Amino acid sequence: MSNKRPTSSPNCTIGDARSSDDSESVILSIVVPVLNEEENIDSALNNICEAIERSAVKCEVIVVDNGSVDSTIKIVETRQRGCHYIKLIPKVLPRGIGVAVWEGIRNSKGKYVVMIPGDGENDMWEILRYLPLMKDVDIVIPYVYNREVRSIFRRLFSKLYKLIINISFGMLLNYMNGTVMYRRTILDSVHLHSKGFFFQTELLIKCIKTGYLYAEVPYKISPRDGGRQKAITPQSGFTVMKDYIELLVAVYLLTGRKANLALGTASSDRKFESE
Repeated sequence: MSNKRPTSSPNCTIGDARSSDDSESVILSIVVPVLNEEENIDSALNNICEAIERSAVKCEVIVVDNGSVDSTIKIVETRQRGCHYIKLIPKVLPRGIGVAVWEGIRNSKGKYVVMIPGDGENDMWEILRYLPLMKDVDIVIPYVYNREVRSIFRRLFSKLYKLIINISFGMLLNYMNGTVMYRRTILDSVHLHSKGFFFQTELLIKCIKTGYLYAEVPYKISPRDGGRQKAITPQSGFTVMKDYIELLVAVYLLTGRKANLALGTASSDRKFESE
């Protein structure tokens, strides 16, 4: 039986996940890794803050600097003065986006966590509106339905990447490198090797292989305001290939005993109900 839940919009309102009191725990931690995003970070944070205010979900925004040398951090510090829930982790050594995201997760307090790039492509509301699904699953995986906003090269690369990953690991996923939302507790027992862009795929595959329930949902993105994308470069391509081989070895040769589901998750609750 598949662990995948039906792909659909949630049939409950965003209010189901709201926090009505400032003293209550943080519901969602939004980790924003940045590297020289001075042309995009202001609009990205503006979008995130507007979505949070619209939803009334108690959130924290954790901006992690991955070694910016432009005015990105000054812009974030200006934003902090108007938004008390924006936190800044300055000058994480530029060892890869995976390291930056994990630093943000390590400092997060939310029941759920999601990574939003600081390039302004993603609409935070497109993610927040699916938060009620987390009552029934432990992972929400968005896939882009307006792919035409990206270049033909990027679309072809994504299609090839998806094909390779799905065949290699026995998956039927529409997208692996998006703004995936996780229940925070399931990440505590995950050990990752990738420090670069492949970390998203590695994390997702390992969580699904453990047996966590997930849902795939459609969402749209917007073109970047400026700057250049950093995901597809010769150097990152070589690193992704190395990390891909390491994940193959980990999944098929070093499997050992399957990790236990974290208690208090949708997956563990469903398992106990069926026993």
